[in-house]
Amino acid sequence: MADSVATRRTAADAATAPSGATSTPTVGFLYPGFSAEDDYPRLESMLADAAGDTTGPGVRLPLVHTDIGEDAHRVDALLEMGSAARLAARVADLKGLGAQAVVWACTSASFVYGYGGAREQVRELSAVAGLPASSTSFAFAHAIEDLGVERVAVAATYPDDVAELFAAFLKTAGAEVVARRASGIITAAEVGTWGRDEVLALARAGDHPDAEAVLLPDTALHSAAYIAELESALGKPVLTANQVTAREGLRLLDHPAPHCPALGRLFSLVG
Repeated sequence: MADSVATRRTAADAATAPSGATSTPTVGFLYPGFSAEDDYPRLESMLADAAGDTTGPGVRLPLVHTDIGEDAHRVDALLEMGSAARLAARVADLKGLGAQAVVWACTSASFVYGYGGAREQVRELSAVAGLPASSTSFAFAHAIEDLGVERVAVAATYPDDVAELFAAFLKTAGAEVVARRASGIITAAEVGTWGRDEVLALARAGDHPDAEAVLLPDTALHSAAYIAELESALGKPVLTANQVTAREGLRLLDHPAPHCPALGRLFSLVG
């Protein structure tokens, strides 16, 4: 399975923590444009409820929007969307919100660089922020490893050529992709309009009998409210982009994920 590429917090990081930092574990997310960003306050609330915290969130998940450029699931547009300059432009805003780690909350504009390029993207982001960093692509690789599965199916909103790049990334990370479904949706804006019925239909259409888990890779897709229902319908773990991105942030902080069945088997693991 994938080597750990998410950079970790060091003593030097702690010594140079931003002035806005609080004692509450805080993961900051760079999110491209406006589509399903409301999943993050929902995730924060669900995690607080699971932890039994009645005084406030057990972990904070602030988000800032990056300039999306051209909203297109097309390779050239995605490469520009995930460029170092676009990410760096909003890092100071996240640090001002007290972020102790940062995650690029985008799958397509990370895996589009290939495994090595996505690793370099994370390293550059960490260097600019002076904080541990990762991205949604690596969040999927780590979630697959945590679940202990090897064979996965990809149910993507993307056009087929972009979905194939995600499958190639997963293969490099050590997973076997037994099925890949592409929906041909060009813009994140359109994906963000999908509701429960469309998400369930996507997951069912992308499932395969040999898959041990089904992956829905687009952070523009609303998913946090549907994960338990998706897993019940398919009878297997379902990994969605915003769900795994939140868990990746907790990983960066070495913060234990609360037991939260509403967020699926990934948040029901022991240890």
